[in-house]
Amino acid sequence: MLSSGAWTLPTRTVVRNKLLLISFDGFRWDYDQDVETPELDQISTDGVKAKYITPPMLTMTSPSHFTTITGRWVEGHEVVHNMMFDQKTNLKVPHKQTLRRSEWWDTGATPLWITAQDQGLAVGSFHFPGGGANYSGQVVQRHVFEEAGFPDDNETEWRLNVDTVLDWLHRDDLDLVTLYFGEPDNVGHAVGPETPQRRAIVRQIDRTLGYLREGIRARGLESRLNVILTSDHGMTTVKKRPEVDEVILNHYLPLLRLASFEILDYGGFGILTPRPGREAEVMVALANVPNVTAYRTRDLPPSFHLAKSSRLPPVVIQADLGFNLNSRFIVYVNKGDHGYHSGEMDMKTIFRAFGPDFRQNHVSEPFDSIHLYPLMCRLLRISPGPHDGSEEVTRGLLRDSSSLLRASLLLLLLSVMSSALI
Repeated sequence: MLSSGAWTLPTRTVVRNKLLLISFDGFRWDYDQDVETPELDQISTDGVKAKYITPPMLTMTSPSHFTTITGRWVEGHEVVHNMMFDQKTNLKVPHKQTLRRSEWWDTGATPLWITAQDQGLAVGSFHFPGGGANYSGQVVQRHVFEEAGFPDDNETEWRLNVDTVLDWLHRDDLDLVTLYFGEPDNVGHAVGPETPQRRAIVRQIDRTLGYLREGIRARGLESRLNVILTSDHGMTTVKKRPEVDEVILNHYLPLLRLASFEILDYGGFGILTPRPGREAEVMVALANVPNVTAYRTRDLPPSFHLAKSSRLPPVVIQADLGFNLNSRFIVYVNKGDHGYHSGEMDMKTIFRAFGPDFRQNHVSEPFDSIHLYPLMCRLLRISPGPHDGSEEVTRGLLRDSSSLLRASLLLLLLSVMSSALI
């Protein structure tokens, strides 16, 4: 059910702190449990921590990030894949190029950047998926694309990026900034999640968070900047031969004869358009594929929040955890992957937050990432657009909301009294 609402006061009297949203792509919920992370630990002490959060179906970078920034399930915002595609023309656009294609992102779901701008706030986005698109003629005021070939694991670059967004908040007085890092996703894909390399990149993330906190203190932002740390999905080890019999779909159904469009060989999630009159035959064949579940899109479980999508092809294929959907040959080289059911623990991800509006040393129960949007609207004191989240879910993360409201009402009263005396 879509909801919208406001608790905002007139703009000139609102007591509003700034907000920095940071996403570390592919940071599984338990990545801080097998490596020393003193900065993350201190953030949990100084702020709040969720045991984990659950991303939407689909557990992929662009769909999940757009759920975070719009508060809409994937069927509502329609960014249904990392790749822009058109099943009628067979168009397939690689992920990094899709980040620059506004027609993939401008679907009618309004992201937080635009909602905030419409209410007078100054906003910026650094590498965050969707942050460089044009939304019905509007662009994010300050935005930087992630270029193809960007060195995702370069610690020096990370620190420069941190300095940039902190300067936006301090020197340029932006109210909302989103910042994206491509790790630990890339390392997780390349070598797997249970590896020394993954633990090393988590240590690098932790050092970067220390640098961030130093930068906040140096700029005097501690008392007026809220920071949220999260991610889009987790990561699991890919099951390979000889331990398992890997999935090759063409062994069970002749794809060339039965399908007019497909995106397979992309981890644990696939989509397929049957040729006219072939849908029933496709479904019967897919039912015989081990370690795979196929759905007619219109029959997807309500909990997936995908069935109402107009972009998804008629058939959706979901592999069991750790299995990849190979189309005709085994060409997939990743050692780790995602795209699996969001209920799998390996797909869960992190949430940490600190700043003047958050409680301290508080651990919350798990919640869905869909609820981050109304939380961020509340922090920014803006009226949310239509969304699928609930403010009530995250209310316990914040300091006594009644005292915050009383402070705002007091300022409003003083402003009215001052005007009456003039």
